[in-house]
Amino acid sequence: MAGPPQIGDMNWNDQKVLVTGASRGLGAALAEALAQKGAAVALVARHEGPLGEVVHRIRARGGTAFPIVADVADKDAAYRISGQATALLGRVDVLIHNASTLGPVPLRPLLDSECESLAEVLETNVVGPFRLTKAVVGPMVLRRSGTVLWVSSDAAVEGYPGWGSYGASKAAADQLARVLAAELKDSGVRVLSLDPGEMDTTMHRDAMPEADPATLARPETVALQVIAALEGAPTGARVLAKDWGAW
Repeated sequence: MAGPPQIGDMNWNDQKVLVTGASRGLGAALAEALAQKGAAVALVARHEGPLGEVVHRIRARGGTAFPIVADVADKDAAYRISGQATALLGRVDVLIHNASTLGPVPLRPLLDSECESLAEVLETNVVGPFRLTKAVVGPMVLRRSGTVLWVSSDAAVEGYPGWGSYGASKAAADQLARVLAAELKDSGVRVLSLDPGEMDTTMHRDAMPEADPATLARPETVALQVIAALEGAPTGARVLAKDWGAW
């Protein structure tokens, strides 16, 4: 079987990675897996305690990790996050937009949703990451090297009842990634989006408390699939994590 498209062998020991939403779930699993591979990682989350626990686990295993307490939805946070990450890491080679919100739970039909709730979801899942992208990508373009990954969802392409705000935000993020990839295609900077599939996470339990965890992927497994996609997927791609699990 032919392997995935190759961008080149990525030496994670030389990579500096910024991961948002990194205090739990896929974000935490990604930060831990990347650090184990040798990358230096800056982790962003809103709450200092859980974030510090992830950083402690990474450092206890000999990895390099730094906490940045911030809310990506805060319009004043983007350049602070970028500046702190650059000061701590030296540069940012890979930016992973993982932070996300469902909006109010239990999930509700769009016509029962407050307009302000939709705006808050878009601020966290689309506008905030866009601000951070603008803050981080400039130096990547100057170096002619870098990767931006937007964590998406099947809700971006399917019309699930109750998932309107979240799905709309992920669809918008997918389109931002496509357009950025086209605009940066000659810059040396890759832009990707990735659907991780259904995982056993707090967010999934909040959205679907009746789901059987045994039927869901573990974030630690998906993290390895995401890393494989980072190593091989071409710019502009919207990839499924499960397609990168066998390489």
